[in-house]
Amino acid sequence: MDKKEMIIRGKTALGIELGSTRIKGVLIDLQGNVLAVGIHDWENSFIDNIWTYSLEEIHAGVRKCYSSLRKAVEDAYGVVPETYGAIGVSAMMHGYMALDKDGNQIAPFQTWRNTNTQQAADELTELFDFNIPLRWSVAHLYQRILDGEEHVKALDYVGTLSAYIHWKLTGKKVIGIGDASGMFPIDSDTRTYDASMVEKFNRLVEPHGYSWKLEDIFPKVLVAGENAGKLTEEGAAFLDESGSLKAGIMLCPPEGDAGTGMTATNSVAPRTGNVSAGTSTFAMIVLEKKLRKVYREIDMVTTPTGFPCAMSHANNGTSDLNAWVGLFGEFAELMGIKTSTGELFEKLYTESLKGDPICGGLLAYGYYSGENITMLNEGRLAFLRTAESNFNLANFMRVHLYTSLGAVKMGLDILMEDEKVKVERIMGHGGFFKTKGVGQRYLAAAVGAPVTVMDTASEGGAWGIALLAAYLADKRPGEKLEDYLENRIFKELSGETIAPYARDAAGFELFMERYKAGLAVEKAAIEAIDW
Repeated sequence: MDKKEMIIRGKTALGIELGSTRIKGVLIDLQGNVLAVGIHDWENSFIDNIWTYSLEEIHAGVRKCYSSLRKAVEDAYGVVPETYGAIGVSAMMHGYMALDKDGNQIAPFQTWRNTNTQQAADELTELFDFNIPLRWSVAHLYQRILDGEEHVKALDYVGTLSAYIHWKLTGKKVIGIGDASGMFPIDSDTRTYDASMVEKFNRLVEPHGYSWKLEDIFPKVLVAGENAGKLTEEGAAFLDESGSLKAGIMLCPPEGDAGTGMTATNSVAPRTGNVSAGTSTFAMIVLEKKLRKVYREIDMVTTPTGFPCAMSHANNGTSDLNAWVGLFGEFAELMGIKTSTGELFEKLYTESLKGDPICGGLLAYGYYSGENITMLNEGRLAFLRTAESNFNLANFMRVHLYTSLGAVKMGLDILMEDEKVKVERIMGHGGFFKTKGVGQRYLAAAVGAPVTVMDTASEGGAWGIALLAAYLADKRPGEKLEDYLENRIFKELSGETIAPYARDAAGFELFMERYKAGLAVEKAAIEAIDW
């Protein structure tokens, strides 16, 4: 069957992921091959001290992404898709989307980037004896209660962004277990919210007299491979403004970007791990057993099938680095030099390889927002050097690439050095790795282990959620997700593995000493600068 026939007959899977700076749709065949891609760029806003996207931006963004993908299919194959084998939706994890009984939004959407939940996160961590990061949905919910916000009384549904879009498409209030694990602690045996902690939370808020309990307002937890509902007539009209899309298509459980990253890198089995590096940077290690103790720097989440997974999540990744590349682009334009954004990144990233392993003594912090791993609830962008530093372009780029991994490296050190977690392979994906052999080399230095980047890495989490949709549509009886990925998707895929260079690894460790020591300067900047 040729590609056009596959599309006409719906022998395909569609994945849409709402990332921090881009909404991306990927259409694949049931063997995982990419047939078409659609994109819509967007950016969060900082309004009334909240990082947010408006509902109008969310709705319009999803439609524009789908419209872009539909046009790409029509241009390439001469047909407009009317059906798919299955659809999947994913989005950035965590945050707070609150609706009333009529489905109306009753509080601003808060993204993972918000760190205005310190009191709630601290109290819940102590109550549960389980780390509750500031960005988790339950921390947002409890902080709204502590702050006495009136809308809490009218709550009927609290979800993540992926769960919200899934509800718009299907009418089902459900969520994939990986995304759910960023809302509330999960029991990997029962594969739903931890019952004892749910009971503790309900007792905690009982004196407020709300009509709801936590299990009433949080979405139902599903695992990969379960049918999470079908596209309704209203959902089809919401997604496809052209009216071509037909209702009745199955949807897989909506997932978070951590779960889709694990899927896209074949890192869903114990002793596998991946690092997603982009606007935020997070490392995921699938565990064989629970950690010995609670760490505020480490999130405990799950794979899309419920395996326990340790996450070192840094709120800040490449945003500042991207801004600097943009500045160099302005300079090139000023000088009359025509260049593309892709060429700029490739040239500047590659130039960094000429730099010193310790970045010439330079230091930078790309803290657009607070950073949970370093216990800073606000951020300031900083670039530091002394008069003796070796200040050149190669070192400048290298330090900004290094610092994109700085915070996540601190969490990984806890797992590798303190907990002795065993990892057989580390996979890298995200924009940080797009320039071949650069970000990958620096990550290998940071983790002290070989890092593999697949040829499909640039498709990222949108490809990952498309794979989860394909798994729903085409899985065999009793076939586990890890076996499906290993034997049917990744068996024929190619990639490149880079082992750590001893000189780079030693340089990165020295850089980390400076990074940790310089946090005092970052903290002082937060206290001193309030422009």
